[in-house]
Amino acid sequence: MTTKLNLRPARAFALALGLTALLNDATAAKAAPYELTINPVTVTSGGESRAAIGYNGQIPGPTLYLKEGEEAVIAVTNNLDESSSIHWHGIILPSDQDGVPGISFPGIAPGETFTYRFPVKQSGTYWFHSHSGLQEQEGAYGSIVIEPKTPDPFHYDRDYVVVLSDRHPDKATTILSNLKKSADYYNRQQRTLLDFLKDSREKGTAATLADRLAWGEMRMTPTDIADVQGYDLLINGQTAEQNWTADFNPGERLRLRLINASAMTYFDVRIPGLQMTVVQADGNNVEPVTVDELRIAVAETYDVLVEPKEETAYSLLAESMSRSGMTRATLAAGGSSSSTVPEGREPPLLTMADMGMSMDHGSMMQHGMAPKSDDGAMKMDHGGMMQHGMAPKSDGSAMKMDHGSMMQHGMAPKSDDGAMKMDHGSMMKHGALPEASASAEVDPFYAPGSGLVPTTFIEGGRFLSYADLKAVTPLYEKREPVREIEIRLTGNMERYFWSMNGVKYSDAEPIRLQFGERVRFKFVNETMMTHPMHLHGMWMILDSGKGAQNPAKHTISIAPGTTVYAETEVDAPGQWAFHCHLLYHMATGMFNKVIVEGGPQAALPGGEVKG
Repeated sequence: MTTKLNLRPARAFALALGLTALLNDATAAKAAPYELTINPVTVTSGGESRAAIGYNGQIPGPTLYLKEGEEAVIAVTNNLDESSSIHWHGIILPSDQDGVPGISFPGIAPGETFTYRFPVKQSGTYWFHSHSGLQEQEGAYGSIVIEPKTPDPFHYDRDYVVVLSDRHPDKATTILSNLKKSADYYNRQQRTLLDFLKDSREKGTAATLADRLAWGEMRMTPTDIADVQGYDLLINGQTAEQNWTADFNPGERLRLRLINASAMTYFDVRIPGLQMTVVQADGNNVEPVTVDELRIAVAETYDVLVEPKEETAYSLLAESMSRSGMTRATLAAGGSSSSTVPEGREPPLLTMADMGMSMDHGSMMQHGMAPKSDDGAMKMDHGGMMQHGMAPKSDGSAMKMDHGSMMQHGMAPKSDDGAMKMDHGSMMKHGALPEASASAEVDPFYAPGSGLVPTTFIEGGRFLSYADLKAVTPLYEKREPVREIEIRLTGNMERYFWSMNGVKYSDAEPIRLQFGERVRFKFVNETMMTHPMHLHGMWMILDSGKGAQNPAKHTISIAPGTTVYAETEVDAPGQWAFHCHLLYHMATGMFNKVIVEGGPQAALPGGEVKG
């Protein structure tokens, strides 16, 4: 039986890009070692069943096992009644195989099969997901394990993939519609009268009132850490009650491949009774660092080793950064009972530091921000702020800071008396960051005084920081970048749209890079939200203060009120997506296209389309 090829959509897209070809000759097609189907499935969330999307009929999709140095051939058939796609997150491949509709290919139409073909140039833990609409939230994600050519520099006895994700009772389209109506629609941690009375007893009525007035004038809330709450949090597709379980024998070393495939949830991961040794970040080996807890941003991966000694059950706990939910899995020795789930921890609150507003009080008095009490709660004089480089609500949900203006008006970088935050990336770039890892009290990737600085569940424990990450073998030789590109993370929480440099994707000019150059990205977070920024097709070398051994990552989390630097070797011609990986931030505009000009122009075949 001969299968008819529908070449028109893909060929038209290729011609529109000025490319000579997008498709292989059908006679050259090979049998795919992997076949994926994109299917409608039914899931239960909030006690009710609803429609969702799965790969090969399951959520998460199956783990794909590849080998470094081989060619991956993956045939994907779309059984939905809408277009779909698969993006191979963190995989270095030709641009036409990246799976982003409108940038790298036209998408996979209903009833169509697209065969992805790309050389496997790396090893480690990665994942894949739909890049069409909001399908990722509906369950369209799965994991990838790539075996290295040469063994990793650490050993283990058992190997487990641990996919963290979130599922909501509301459909993704409903969630976005509700956020557009009211950005606080899903905020279930709003402060109440009881909170006011409690804070008044602890801090005094004047200070508490001043704090409420300050947030009220900005029309913001310190509980706005996660845009969407009410999720069922999952580990390998199972809830805490379903309790996904991994077996071990006492004394064995387990490799846990942690993947955050959620749409909106940052997870704090811990295993009470066991420490975790981090050995990979985003698929790349890092020098081992032993921690009690780690925070994994949306779209990141961490590989950790654990060595349970006792014949008992250990809880693998994944708690949302906002403390609005927690799930668990169990590491169990033969015959051991199920692990326990503790109570959730107290939710954190954002502070003025997360708004970029930690300043010395003398300067505040001069510039329209009068502290109302000893605890530094302040009243905002918006007129004064406008004069001095702090525009409330401008194009972002946070106060927009003109950093040059701040320096001119007495708002100096942080000093011993608690003055304003440093540009942390600049500290590391100029050697100000000590080689020692961040303590529980000070993490250079959070604004000093931030309410989001992570602390462990045990006193004196160690929480992983980006400052701990040091590459075992750098992917590139260290060299100076030829230029710096500033990426301001902006948005309007009240109207619920997000942007880069104040411009939504629909109105933005592409970022143009030249093949062969090295560029430095300067991420400046002007919002009160944390943003996991993902660049397709190329690595971002995070400035963690480790010089030539700075780690290469595909996703970098930028906390509120901070500036973070990363460098990129521009070695991948074509068009690439660059965006925040919080799904509803990306969907409303925090997204741009990167065009790499020059260099070898790959003949864009590689994929086959069957209709």
